[in-house]
Amino acid sequence: MASSILHSTRKRNGSSLHDVEASIEDQIESLREEVAAFAKLIGNNGAKQGKKLRARAESGFDDLTVRGEELLRDLQKGYTRGSREVRRTVRQHPVATVGAAAAFGLAIALLLSRR
Repeated sequence: MASSILHSTRKRNGSSLHDVEASIEDQIESLREEVAAFAKLIGNNGAKQGKKLRARAESGFDDLTVRGEELLRDLQKGYTRGSREVRRTVRQHPVATVGAAAAFGLAIALLLSRR
């Protein structure tokens, strides 16, 4: 009975079951090709975005490095100026410097002895 239903279906539709299977297989193959093309497109897009992000990160890192170097130079200049000023003050007022150092030492000693 089942063969008679298939047989009658073949005759009504004017196509054979084999033709339907071939058509479905063709559609599946077409879908596979479209999915592969879409995956490739997404991959290429992701790679481009990755390259853009990497370039931005490298540029930001370079800017940060330059700013860090500038800050380091400024700190070195400030340290140099400060040390010159301390030396000048010590040379101009040696007694006051020794007195300030002694007072500082006494203050530290008092703080440590209270513990």
